[in-house]
Amino acid sequence: MKRVVVGGMHHESNTFNPILAGWQDIRIRRGGEMLNPIQDDSIGGVVSTLLSAGYEVIPTIIARAVPNGEWQREVYETLKEELLAALQRAGSIDGICLSLHGSMRVEGLGEAEGDLLSAIRRIQPHVPLITSLDMHATITDAMLASADGFVGYKCAPHTDTFATGCHAARMIMQTLEDGAKPVMEMVRIPMIVAGEQSETSVEPMLSLMRDLRELEQEEHIMAASYLLGFPWADTAPNSIVALVVADGRKDVAKSLALDLAKRFWNKRRQFCFYNETHEPEKALQVCLQRIEDSAPVVISDSGDNPTAGSSGDVTNFLKLMLADPKACSLTPPAIYQCFYDPELVERAFMEGIEASFSGSLGAAFDTLKSTPVVGTMTVKALKRDWDGNKVDLALIHIGGIDVVVASKHVGAYDPDMMRALSVVPEKRLLIVVKLGYLEPEIRAISRYSVMALTDGSTNEVLASLPYRHLPRPVYPLDLDVRASWE
Repeated sequence: MKRVVVGGMHHESNTFNPILAGWQDIRIRRGGEMLNPIQDDSIGGVVSTLLSAGYEVIPTIIARAVPNGEWQREVYETLKEELLAALQRAGSIDGICLSLHGSMRVEGLGEAEGDLLSAIRRIQPHVPLITSLDMHATITDAMLASADGFVGYKCAPHTDTFATGCHAARMIMQTLEDGAKPVMEMVRIPMIVAGEQSETSVEPMLSLMRDLRELEQEEHIMAASYLLGFPWADTAPNSIVALVVADGRKDVAKSLALDLAKRFWNKRRQFCFYNETHEPEKALQVCLQRIEDSAPVVISDSGDNPTAGSSGDVTNFLKLMLADPKACSLTPPAIYQCFYDPELVERAFMEGIEASFSGSLGAAFDTLKSTPVVGTMTVKALKRDWDGNKVDLALIHIGGIDVVVASKHVGAYDPDMMRALSVVPEKRLLIVVKLGYLEPEIRAISRYSVMALTDGSTNEVLASLPYRHLPRPVYPLDLDVRASWE
């Protein structure tokens, strides 16, 4: 029976967000907990595939957090040492299969994945090491030097996380059972792109992803990926890469990676916003005009999207709504999901349902991009431990608008968050979510949607971000950039 160690860390770190991700933000599964695979993450695909094939799976830890700022150094180092200690206790093993993000950052250290993989290699320098990656991984030299193969997600939104874990496990199995010798080559593309311009259900990503899947059916090709980097991380390196893992054929991997890079680069001018997109003021007015015949209407507060690592407490768009007589007088009220403000949630629980008080909402963490909303607030509903994630929720009514407020930094895409507070989202005229492109859960209830180009740590207009370390020139910030092969 082949013995394979599994584990990983998974986080998308936004360097424009001042919040440091700490213990309160991180979900950890250890040891035997990992042997009951979860069907919506990549480590679940790894474990399920290996167990089904009769492998002995040796679990370490899997640590995940909602995208945020960089990780606190002490938290990362502690979890890293825990993973490495479990690896050392494993003794003689045949392989390692990990689930990593690829764009995780640590305060005072920089990239996490290269550091973690290098440390693993010092303990196990020779066994095959394969890892799944998020599509928005930022590939570094340290990562390439320490792994035998990477395979990235091919869907955005990321609906293929489990399948990608299965793919990574099959690569380990090919290596251990069929004698495959994975070799990896990549080519950098001098370009960055936001996720809202690279959904895989539409062109040009639709055909680019189809090319990858077709390539993976060819002999000798173990994996092919486009890894898009993370535009909201001001790091070097940061770019899109085309990456190919081939069985023993370095020349083939290199040639195909270059071909994939050229295909992507040639389509660079086709990348655009696929959803209706407007500046904030126009987005609000357009949606207010559509509520009579298209409700629920959904607006994405895209600049403050916590699922891409923004702080979730920027108030600018809420203030715009509060200043609009129609927006703050709807029946039922417009609902805004959600703000990260633990102090306000605690105050709401202390005051109780139906209580009114003078309070402050937002700008609790990112004090540079906005200021708090101050006024009379009424508590309409409360929910402890929403979804079993130790997240407390409060529904606060202020100035004619209902606002969902969370005690933890969480994604805002799930309408069940509203339902937990006795709100029926399908009956609301106007819903605002701190999100970019609509995730499937919220898309399912939206009859009309607009993305607002708001401010925050996930500004969709990338040229508005204060990059200092991003390698230049890079498209689309620099329109006259040339690729290395041109």
